[in-house]
Amino acid sequence: MTVRGAICLVAISAGLLTGCGAAPRSKYYQLTVPNGVAEARSSDTQVKLLIGSMSASHLYREDGIVYSRGSEELGTYQYQRWAEPPTDMFGEVLVRELRATGRYLAVQPQRSNTNGDFIIRGRLHDFKEVDGSSILAEVTFELEMRDLKTGATVWTHYYTHEEPVGGKDVSAVVAALDKNVQQGVKEVAASLDQYFESHPVR
Repeated sequence: MTVRGAICLVAISAGLLTGCGAAPRSKYYQLTVPNGVAEARSSDTQVKLLIGSMSASHLYREDGIVYSRGSEELGTYQYQRWAEPPTDMFGEVLVRELRATGRYLAVQPQRSNTNGDFIIRGRLHDFKEVDGSSILAEVTFELEMRDLKTGATVWTHYYTHEEPVGGKDVSAVVAALDKNVQQGVKEVAASLDQYFESHPVR
């Protein structure tokens, strides 16, 4: 083998070794789920709530963490993802928050074999990082509650808020989105509390 050939072989081998480096590790994040269930208040134990699935664009029904740049461009991070789709995580947080109020006899995700008095459904419009002069975590959703006896929509709630992000990494974005969701579901719980105070179920 010539010296030139040996040099070429070493160069090729070095290139192959460089290309075989470990791939970036994926990181997964989840929202904080409220803990515990308060004792049901005796005056409210007649009410059984069902929580239906949230509708959303396909971006929020998959596990990518979404960011936006400008009014039209959306993207997702490749190696940093949600543990579950945002629609599923939001539904779980809502179920656990409403259970923790102690107002209801039962709060269950809607299933084919579950019964209830009211069903709450909604749409998740925004659940994303917004990049601009500052970084924001935007959450927008709307919910409605239907009386299963009459079929009438008896309550609606709209929420939108941009929470400032306290850092420049994805974990800071996740923390701000989590804070935003917790604030949103507490608003929902308070609004439902007001509804049932003024519309007691007998």
